[in-house]
Amino acid sequence: MLSLTMKEAWWFFPFVAPICLYVAYTDLSRMKITNNANLALLAVFVVIGLIVLPFDVYLWRLVGLVVVLVIGFALNALGAMGAGDSKFLAAAAPFVALGDLRLMMFLFMVVLVASIVTHRMVKHSPLRALAPGWESWHQDTKFPMGLALGLTLAIYLGLGLVHGA
Repeated sequence: MLSLTMKEAWWFFPFVAPICLYVAYTDLSRMKITNNANLALLAVFVVIGLIVLPFDVYLWRLVGLVVVLVIGFALNALGAMGAGDSKFLAAAAPFVALGDLRLMMFLFMVVLVASIVTHRMVKHSPLRALAPGWESWHQDTKFPMGLALGLTLAIYLGLGLVHGA
């Protein structure tokens, strides 16, 4: 059972899932997570979160956003993470219930491995011709983390639709 409630998931999922898919697409095609996508994700939480969450929970989740943003900027400054990835993580953080943090890390690891394997397999197969202009095909050391990050958040909220508290 998730700490995320079904009510939260039902309110957030329809707005967040399309943004997550857009983030995955833009990172695959351009190796870029746009600021507009991150701002849209944040806007969804700011507006819908006020409707769905108790005010104290809402504020604590916004504190989580700030904490993740600071850590993300530090990792970006060290060259360990892209700026778009850092901003996406910060914008996504408020959607995750604190009680689900370990589950979310596990889910991210599984989705990350599946994303890397799938991306590499398609990159070296005839399927690559379906999207010949994608920037991610030309990267040797960089990986479009927006694929894994976006899918992880969408799957987490999707799980909340069925298994939420």
